[in-house]
Amino acid sequence: MKKSLLIFSLFLLYACTSVPLTGRKQFAPMHSSQMLALGQQSYAQVISESELSNSSKYKNRVRKVGNGMSIAIEQFFIEKNQADVVDHFEWEFNVIESDVVNAWCMPGGKIAFYEGIMPICKNRDGVAVVMGHEIAHAIAQHANERLGQQLAVQLGGLTLSAALQNKPRITQQLAMTAFGIGAQVGYVLPYSRMHESEADEMGLYFMALAGYDLYEAPKFWRRMLKNSKNGQRPPRLLSTHPMPEQRIKRLEALIPKVLRDIENIEQSGSIGH
Repeated sequence: MKKSLLIFSLFLLYACTSVPLTGRKQFAPMHSSQMLALGQQSYAQVISESELSNSSKYKNRVRKVGNGMSIAIEQFFIEKNQADVVDHFEWEFNVIESDVVNAWCMPGGKIAFYEGIMPICKNRDGVAVVMGHEIAHAIAQHANERLGQQLAVQLGGLTLSAALQNKPRITQQLAMTAFGIGAQVGYVLPYSRMHESEADEMGLYFMALAGYDLYEAPKFWRRMLKNSKNGQRPPRLLSTHPMPEQRIKRLEALIPKVLRDIENIEQSGSIGH
């Protein structure tokens, strides 16, 4: 009994981490290498089952923004002596031919935009808003948290290794759900209010690090809101909490703080919370 309690305590200690930038304590029980492998497998599956965009404009814009932002993010964490945060990321950026108004990022920096979101992004800064938000989900290990919860509920708390060995199909389905992708390709499942808010905040930092206009973030969400009010099918990103109006107000309130923090980073190398 004592040995089991010791092992469980060590597991909890190992699994409890802090989210970069926000400092929130989280329970992320899956080993990062397992999540990266699942992310690569799931990404390959979605891409193989999808039609990739033929739009050079869309593809070039997404890849240019993605490459620039990923370089800035990696450099930031290296300078903060936290290179392990993105050490095993293998960045990849694709655009899928679909009118779905959404985008997603799997563990390891595997990112896809749907064509439907590109007109709402409007410009490179708008793409950076979405890119930073989705990368934040991956860096904050939100999928790790969600998969841990789902394994506990659906498979009685099996470890990921045991679940993959004994129930591989169900586990893969749970992983796709944790990554935000539904059973039907193109159906993007919402994250929780907490995860969405955290990704919004972290996304602003990533935009600033890469030199993009943070004030485009509330503009982007106003365009999303207008799109949904014009009789369009409500984007999945708008079906989550916080509500769009609250989200816009929070982003507007966060921007001055993020800009101050970025200035502190440049001057002293630290974030002043």
